[in-house]
Amino acid sequence: MSYTLEGATGPWEVVIGLEVHAQITSQAKLFSGAATEFGAEPNSQVSFVDAGFPGMLPVINGECVAQAVRTGLGLNAKVNLWSRFDRKNYFYADLPQGYQISQFEFPVIGTGEIEITLADGSVKNIGITRLHLEQDAGKSLHDQHPSKSYIDLNRSGVALMEIVSEPDLRSPEEAGAYLTKLRQILRYLGTCDGNMEQGSLRADVNVSVRKAGEGFRTRCEVKNVNSIRYVMQAVEAEARRQIEVWEEGGEVVQETRLFDTSRGVTRSMRSKEDAHDYRYFPDPDLPPLVIEAAWVEQLKAALPELPDARRARYVGEYGLTPYDAHVLTLEKETAAFYETVAKGRDPKVAANWVTGDFFAGLNRTGRSIANSPVSAGDLGALLDLLKDNTLSGKLAKEVLEVMVDTGRPPAEIVEQRGMRQVTDTGAIEAVIDDVMARNADKVAEYRGGKDKLFGFFVGQTMKAMQGKGNPTLVNDLLKRKLG
Repeated sequence: MSYTLEGATGPWEVVIGLEVHAQITSQAKLFSGAATEFGAEPNSQVSFVDAGFPGMLPVINGECVAQAVRTGLGLNAKVNLWSRFDRKNYFYADLPQGYQISQFEFPVIGTGEIEITLADGSVKNIGITRLHLEQDAGKSLHDQHPSKSYIDLNRSGVALMEIVSEPDLRSPEEAGAYLTKLRQILRYLGTCDGNMEQGSLRADVNVSVRKAGEGFRTRCEVKNVNSIRYVMQAVEAEARRQIEVWEEGGEVVQETRLFDTSRGVTRSMRSKEDAHDYRYFPDPDLPPLVIEAAWVEQLKAALPELPDARRARYVGEYGLTPYDAHVLTLEKETAAFYETVAKGRDPKVAANWVTGDFFAGLNRTGRSIANSPVSAGDLGALLDLLKDNTLSGKLAKEVLEVMVDTGRPPAEIVEQRGMRQVTDTGAIEAVIDDVMARNADKVAEYRGGKDKLFGFFVGQTMKAMQGKGNPTLVNDLLKRKLG
């Protein structure tokens, strides 16, 4: 069912396109050797090139080009063997050169697509218009002084990929799903860390509205939205604002806006510039970027398994449900953890433990896979103890809780706490005899046809054995003795 927003004049369709700025994972900037580490002291990672000193010439970072090509391949996009860098001219205090080196007419990556899956299980392909390389600007700090702004140029010159979608998105959910999938692909490829809270993935959200069957109306761009949730909120807030403008007889003006997260509204920032306002022209200091087809093929051959392929493999080879396969492949680290646990073991049992009790333990302690106190090897060892009947399911869950709290291996916990499952039939029979002797009245009732009391005897036996009795043996021996 298509998504529409109701106005006074009836339903309106929302049209969305995203321009995502992804900071490339690299040790150095796009055109200089300065470091790119996040959180360094202000202006401590700035070369003469980044600071715009006269006579300093940019030199392209080959790894940044490779990362852009890997990303293009991961997006099923066309890799352009010839591309060009241009100067995008505008004045701002944190842009020391007075221009940004970007790509305009001839980007390194052309058209591609991303497949997204929505909450109802439906699948949709979203077109990619282009991916181009550009350098980031510096950062203006307005909260350091009551009347002055400070400039930090650490970010100046950092390599960015601008990934532009077609206006194929039609709802906040689709926009959120697209950004989630794009971030997932980038993280699998290792081309961007996707840390939106650190600004290494930011989205400009283009929104317009229209009546059914109409062409595109005027769009507005909501700038620099830094979370998936805020992107979804910004789409709805801006669409509702535009509907109100149109229905009141006004005209939506093409402009750049900001999303006010505290009030949940967009507000005007500046009129939207067109390409000619930036006076683009080829950068005279940089020759065209020419890459070889054989090099592209080498990069393609070395790509990691991407989330869609991995998910399909988990369903096909491991027999997992599509839901479990989806959960386990959301993050590359989770998938790697799961595969280590599942190696040589029942993959479905491994999936149940990873997505169930293990994830619950991480949530309880506020941890993630990255800083998990339980290694994949130790969780696998726990499943081995379960399989060879050293532990019952209940005891294994208790051991895992201790593992999460202490980081200790399962065998050590089992030995120190005496948690080994009892499989000695003589010992179990002795406990059953005692339980039956103490509950002779219930034994008589059970033998008189009250079958539901069987669960009572199982519970009493397991309680007397502190949960250590082998459940199968307990059940079998009780049936024989009570019968």
